[in-house]
Amino acid sequence: MTTTAMRPQTGAEQSNLIEMNFDPITRIVGSLGIYTKIDWAAKRVAECHSTSSIFRGYSIFMKGKDPRDAHFITSRICGICGDNHATCSCYCQNMAYGVRPPPLGEWIVNLGEAAEYMFDHNIYQENLVGVDYCEKMVAETNPGVLALANATECPHAAEHGFRTIGDIMRGLNPISGEFYREALAQSRSTREMFCLMEGRHVHPSTLYPGGVGTVASVQLFTDYLSRLMRYIEFLKRVVPMHDDLFDFVYQAMPGYEEVGRRRVLLGCWGSFNDPAHCDFTYENMADWGRRMFVTPGVIVDGKLLTNNLVDINLGIRILLGSSFYEDWEDQPMFVTEDALGNPVDRRHPWNQHTIPRPEKRDFDRRYSWVMSPRWFDGTDHLPLDTGGGPIARLWSTALSGLVDLDHIRATGHSVLINLPRTATKPERTFEWTIPRWSNALERNRARTYFQAYAAAAALTFAKRALAEVRAGNTKTWEPFEVPDEAASCGFTEAVRGVLSHHMVIRGGKIANYHPYPPTPWNGSVRDVYGTAGPYEDAVMGTPIFEENPPERFKGIDIMRAVRSFDPCLPCGVHMYTGAGRTVDVTHSPHAFTPAG
Repeated sequence: MTTTAMRPQTGAEQSNLIEMNFDPITRIVGSLGIYTKIDWAAKRVAECHSTSSIFRGYSIFMKGKDPRDAHFITSRICGICGDNHATCSCYCQNMAYGVRPPPLGEWIVNLGEAAEYMFDHNIYQENLVGVDYCEKMVAETNPGVLALANATECPHAAEHGFRTIGDIMRGLNPISGEFYREALAQSRSTREMFCLMEGRHVHPSTLYPGGVGTVASVQLFTDYLSRLMRYIEFLKRVVPMHDDLFDFVYQAMPGYEEVGRRRVLLGCWGSFNDPAHCDFTYENMADWGRRMFVTPGVIVDGKLLTNNLVDINLGIRILLGSSFYEDWEDQPMFVTEDALGNPVDRRHPWNQHTIPRPEKRDFDRRYSWVMSPRWFDGTDHLPLDTGGGPIARLWSTALSGLVDLDHIRATGHSVLINLPRTATKPERTFEWTIPRWSNALERNRARTYFQAYAAAAALTFAKRALAEVRAGNTKTWEPFEVPDEAASCGFTEAVRGVLSHHMVIRGGKIANYHPYPPTPWNGSVRDVYGTAGPYEDAVMGTPIFEENPPERFKGIDIMRAVRSFDPCLPCGVHMYTGAGRTVDVTHSPHAFTPAG
């Protein structure tokens, strides 16, 4: 973290502003920078810009490739959620090739994705973002809050084993904390669960369009389930522990609900296909999308606008404004209407052209390599966010009320998650209820509950996969042919939220390909209309509760707001090497310019 204090500017409107820059943001992957101006007298962030300084360009070098290689290439977009990209690419290819995987193949993909959610949410929540709430951090930023935490009994102490809130904070201390180490160990078993289903993590080796190459057996699913049940036992401590911690923060710092708070503008593209209904055709996408075991939806001001994947697809717009790209207004369109005859906008991913235009960063003009995805509701271009993934998934599923599994039920206002009896703990039912706010604490809370959701869903997926095997239905892959022309899309949820892949095939090769993961949505910048992206919006107006003066300011409240979105910048921007020009840089060991 780089923090720079700026001399207060002249002029009444700038007289109390101090510039505080955080670049790079630590404990995440990528090159995210947050540039703020803080009204120190009012203890509030007055201005924020979100930047990314790397460009990678997958949408450029995918052109001309064999479509069958798309999932292997796009999984390399990210070294964290590469399997989400591979899965989404296979969904996109299934549509293009007109292939429907066997049910067992789909259950295996669902089990792999469930393991990925459990793995990634656990390691991020406990070992990365959890550090923002650990004893060492709170002692450095809010010693008064730590004193109160040490004196506050935990309401659910009997369930998680920590007597006070201070004990929870000590458990989250990096390396030395008991719970920190326990969570780190859990990440190994969940990664093993994924590898059982798809061969390798994080770039699957047995995942293909048409299904999987995994050899299914009773032993395979038994090995998965044995690890899953240990993880479920762990979750019975995790959920009440985080409820106690986050509820305490609200109580200890009245007004903390404003940290990272923004208008409820949430997007979820759905996850976990039901093989009984999903045929991957565009014509039936609205129906099989609603049958997903995580329901898609666009939520505005707490209300569900749509859960129709066709509407969601057609509403996507890629805007420029403050990003380092040329417009493509004068470029040819690849798709003018979809398979149902609906018009497709020039700014839809099917028609996007990526034309890099690097220049010096200027916050009044262009300042980031991240574009500005928006969702057009017919009137406004909405800067949807994913809330880090889980809050949008749970909110959308709860409102639609369509999911009713063995261990999960959406009620219209909440999601009930039942975890069965495990080795030492009884059956336990948790209820995630739609919160009052979309803010930092509720994004983090939802991440804990969605781990339980993914685990409960995996129990059903494993049960149905075993039923297929025992019935002798062991086929996991369906052959296909690559068409000469096609326009297709895939929708799912990456760990951090919405993920779509759009592909156009011409002459049997990829003519256009655009993956849009959650980070471009969350980390987008001011668009052509001047609308700020979600990181920027969530940080602007955030109150400062940190007790340190400006010269020792750590920006913990700002960091909590940003990290609640689970940022991962590799997915936000893409690589491009141009014509292959090589630049040799020679560094002098004596060349050093001191800061300041």
